[in-house]
Amino acid sequence: MGFGMIRLALALAVATLASEDLTCIGAGLLVARGELPFAVAAGACYLGIFVGDLLLILAGRLLGEGAIRRRPLSRWVKPEALARSERWFLQRGTRVVFLSRFVPGSRLPLFLAAGVLRAPILPLAGALALAGLIWTPLLVGLSAWTGGAVLGWFERFEKLTLPAIVVAALACWLVLRLVVPLFSWRGRRLLLSRWRRIAKWEFWPSWLFQAPVFLHVLRLAVKHRGIGGIGTFAAANPGIPAGGFVEESKSAILAALGDGPVARFAKVSLAGTAPERLAAVERAMAATGLAFPVVLKPDVGERGSGVAVVRDPAELARRLEGAAGEWIVQEYVAGEEFGVFYVRPPGEVRGRIFSITAKRFPRVVGDGVRRLEELILADDRAVCMAPFYLEANTARLDLVPAAGEAIQLVEIGNHCRGTVFLDGREHATEALRDEIERIALAFPGFHFGRFDLRTPSAEDLRAGRNLTILELNGVTSEATHIYEPGASLFAAWRTLFEQWRLAFEIGAANLERGAPRTTLADLLALLRARRGRSATIASLEEKEPG
Repeated sequence: MGFGMIRLALALAVATLASEDLTCIGAGLLVARGELPFAVAAGACYLGIFVGDLLLILAGRLLGEGAIRRRPLSRWVKPEALARSERWFLQRGTRVVFLSRFVPGSRLPLFLAAGVLRAPILPLAGALALAGLIWTPLLVGLSAWTGGAVLGWFERFEKLTLPAIVVAALACWLVLRLVVPLFSWRGRRLLLSRWRRIAKWEFWPSWLFQAPVFLHVLRLAVKHRGIGGIGTFAAANPGIPAGGFVEESKSAILAALGDGPVARFAKVSLAGTAPERLAAVERAMAATGLAFPVVLKPDVGERGSGVAVVRDPAELARRLEGAAGEWIVQEYVAGEEFGVFYVRPPGEVRGRIFSITAKRFPRVVGDGVRRLEELILADDRAVCMAPFYLEANTARLDLVPAAGEAIQLVEIGNHCRGTVFLDGREHATEALRDEIERIALAFPGFHFGRFDLRTPSAEDLRAGRNLTILELNGVTSEATHIYEPGASLFAAWRTLFEQWRLAFEIGAANLERGAPRTTLADLLALLRARRGRSATIASLEEKEPG
């Protein structure tokens, strides 16, 4: 073996420290091109992987648990993932370490946990050596086989060598992501989850689902260009800045409801050190008469971003780490949650209920045998949102619920955070409309939006009694009953088309009555502010416990 081959083999071994799987794929391509013997390529990757795994265990021993819970390691190893790995290791030992080689994503926290726990190194090294001896030649061989086939097609065309390498690498990546998971029940269920989120439109990304709606809004803007153009819809609620387009203050809207049945809340400005932020929230809670559990959320936010149910002071302190700006602490209201969409054209005495959404918080029922993770993956509905539910419940995935015990998976009533939305328009009654009318008329300049509220029961909703308002969303709120499982995509689009038609018509009528205008420049400025705020909240959510 020449010096050049030795240097290339060493480079592969070092590269595995950055990305094991990609390095093995690259090594296989080198074999396919005849630049390295299979034994050398697989051996180099094996050596690098084995040494890298041992270094992770050693890092866990040297750094200890405290360092792992601080930056920069905390960015890659969440406390819940580490705690779960610790439990797995204590229960299953070296067998779990062996199997982790075949479960991408589990290795880093597991090997660090093994080091933190100061597990015996020799049994671990043996398990890692055996697992690597099986996994590495398989992955390198797979890459060499598929890469050889692809490269063979293009070997007559030198200029296509680079595309051939790209195609071969992509083929290996697809096999790793789509074929390897088929060999485990968990992998198959996660693949099913991915497929259902593609096949069922209710799980599509917002930009894809909303594309026809956006085109419809542009058409309406052209239709109303002589009145207010694209900003016409923002005049639908003159009492809310930009009608509640984006970046509206939740606390200001709730305060504008006057003596309406609003869940008690306090707005808090978070600044200073972590103890000072915690003290500010605790003072606000005391002044408002709030006790745990409470709901903590940004004063400006949407789609449930940053919202959490907080049950004790320790969790509150964790949630406030790094938080800044204006936040709301609100009483937690038990009961059933509904979204009631109200519309009232200006000049009319009575409005109408455009939509009602019944929100159902998903649950799985234990059998005394399977862990929570298995129950989530086995449930026909929960599997659709399995990645989110698994992340949200990381700390208790190994829990084995008793037979018949129901475990609620989420607490925040947003579809994008896993809540099931059902068509609740059957609950519309004169009594409910009268109560919603009374609440809406008390808000000057409100004509169009959705009340998110809780009641003890659906019977209370129909009777218009015991309603507690959590939020009021303005002009960009949706008639969310459209997300009922199995609902028609085209029916959903028709509902949103109608909703936006009403928004433009109400906005045009308000503009004729002297409502303030919102220009395209105003809308773009709000969108830029929203993008910056969303990035800040996302960075906070990365640190939050599941």
